[in-house]
Amino acid sequence: MTGEAIAEQLSLTRATLRPDLAILTMAGYLDARPRVGYFYTGKTGSQLLSEKINKIQVTDHQSIPVVVHESVSVYDAICTMFLEDVGTLFVVDKFSIIVGVLSRKDLLRTSIGKQELTSIPVNIIMTRMPNVTYCFKEDLIIDVAKKLIEKQIDALPVVKQTDKGYEVIGRITKTNITKVLVALAHDEII
Repeated sequence: MTGEAIAEQLSLTRATLRPDLAILTMAGYLDARPRVGYFYTGKTGSQLLSEKINKIQVTDHQSIPVVVHESVSVYDAICTMFLEDVGTLFVVDKFSIIVGVLSRKDLLRTSIGKQELTSIPVNIIMTRMPNVTYCFKEDLIIDVAKKLIEKQIDALPVVKQTDKGYEVIGRITKTNITKVLVALAHDEII
């Protein structure tokens, strides 16, 4: 149906109706074709939201990674975790390639004993590659959220493939996912 026909049925001018039609078209409820007019897409609000969610990539919502070197002591890793206010540290080698991950649980378990935390390197207690779950910046946020739930973890390193292995370039956390949800609710993500 053309814009003129819609305006005529509503007893409005086409100019009055144009902003409303533009909004409905941008929202995905209507589609517009030149010389044909407007037509209803048939999509529900939840279908439109689902389409929007399935386009959101990690690269748009990742955070800066917090890394420690594999030779750092458990004590220093605990200090880094608290100073950076994170729940997961990514452990890298001298080439900045990920070799492991440290969680709060790993550090807590180690600190409960009577060991000297300044003398234990993190590479003894970390979860090692290839047991580390990771993602790439091109991955979809929804797929990363599924990994976080499935593995029951708080964060994933965002990596890129290099000649030496996977280099950490970011992190995606439950907080990042929650921020995406809030942005969607406030219609801040197109």
